[in-house]
Amino acid sequence: MIDTFASSLVSALTPSHLRFLEALFPGEGFVGEPAAMAVYGADSSRRAAMPWAVVRPKDEAQIVELLKWAEAERVPLVPRARGTGMSGGAVPAFGGVVVSSLLMNRVLDIDADDFCAEVQPGVVTAEFQALTQKQKLFYPPDPASLKISTLGGNVATCAGGMRAVKYGVTRDYVLGVRAVLPGGKVVEAGGRTHKNVVGLDLTRLFVGSCGTLGVFTKLILKLLPLPESSATVLAAFSSLRDALDGARGVFRAGILPTALEFLDAKACWAIAQLKDVPWPTASGGSNGAATQAVLVLKVDGTTASLAADLARLETALAQASPLCLFKGLGAAEEEPLWELRRLVSPAGFRLGPDKLGEDVAVPRGKTVQAVEGYQAIGAEQGTQIACYGHLGDGNIHVNIFYDAADESQRARAQACKEAVFRLTLSLGGTLSGEHGTGITKGPYVAWQLGEEERSLMAGIKRVFDPTGILNPGKGWL
Repeated sequence: MIDTFASSLVSALTPSHLRFLEALFPGEGFVGEPAAMAVYGADSSRRAAMPWAVVRPKDEAQIVELLKWAEAERVPLVPRARGTGMSGGAVPAFGGVVVSSLLMNRVLDIDADDFCAEVQPGVVTAEFQALTQKQKLFYPPDPASLKISTLGGNVATCAGGMRAVKYGVTRDYVLGVRAVLPGGKVVEAGGRTHKNVVGLDLTRLFVGSCGTLGVFTKLILKLLPLPESSATVLAAFSSLRDALDGARGVFRAGILPTALEFLDAKACWAIAQLKDVPWPTASGGSNGAATQAVLVLKVDGTTASLAADLARLETALAQASPLCLFKGLGAAEEEPLWELRRLVSPAGFRLGPDKLGEDVAVPRGKTVQAVEGYQAIGAEQGTQIACYGHLGDGNIHVNIFYDAADESQRARAQACKEAVFRLTLSLGGTLSGEHGTGITKGPYVAWQLGEEERSLMAGIKRVFDPTGILNPGKGWL
């Protein structure tokens, strides 16, 4: 529901508004044709709404003038990067001018002595990582969309990724933020130091705020030394419980994987429809069982240590009796194993033409109970549900497949979604582990957050954005 304190916002742009925007953003900086604007109104949630206009700032000065004007005129603004978000957070669902960061895409500094970098928000994540690696530095956050997503978008959503189990998520690498607030005020939170306890942690407040508090103009990011090499193990199991027992065995053996991913039986089946897979797909495995779950694990470190790490991993997993186990040392050998994991999202559409993609998270010890519960919900509703995700941190992607053209299937898919959310919360989990709430989960936030908590958040929003012009109606409001 749109913010109650944003009810005084304008409902459309006037000719005077359009003239102002065209003057402030000349040439490619202003987009006003409906066909050209349409792409800026959608994201990976498959939700869409037509922007009133699109602006593409090239520098902070333009953003300052834009936010002065927008607050004075009560014009809603929707900050946006590449639109890879899965929850509709960048969709102008309640109207407004989309503010694209794509022309602010410079890497300002990479410092191997300070172990930090300064970037503009429109820098593509994978391109930044490649630049850091040339200096033997490492930026760990690796959202699935890293080849096309931007650092600004990652920070706005606190993006996760497969390496989160060892290295954490985006918030753990943001040392500082420079942002423009409504009214044109410029604030700087944090800086280049790796430790800072002066005042409240405004930097963390900006991370994950989804464009509701300010518009980023610069980010200061923490870097690590680049690991020398890595290794990967893929193991298939005859039951989900065996796979999760294998994962627990890895942790009990004192191994902290860089990544620990799992695929359930339906996810494994879907991948096998697109590509030859190494795991048993029918009776005929080593114990006569077909694959019901797959684990994919990565470790990294020095080249000399990785052979020993692989041996420890194999020993730990062997206690759960895998049907098969494959190892890869170094990028060339690892890539075929990770390609299978990356196929899971497109492969899932073999289960149905449409999906509700949820990214719940539960305490690690409740993972088995959660996944079995999600599968039971699908069976009860006669709906295909495939589960996979970041097992190391309890982040489970629950994909509910259906045919949107069939009213009965739509209703059953929605029932599945709500049942998944209720089960997740009953296990002490969260409705979103990494995608955010946006518009797809906004109606359910009150299921998790109490009235007092939501009131506090709304109060913080008012301090930064008293007229409610920034990304109204999104997330937790």
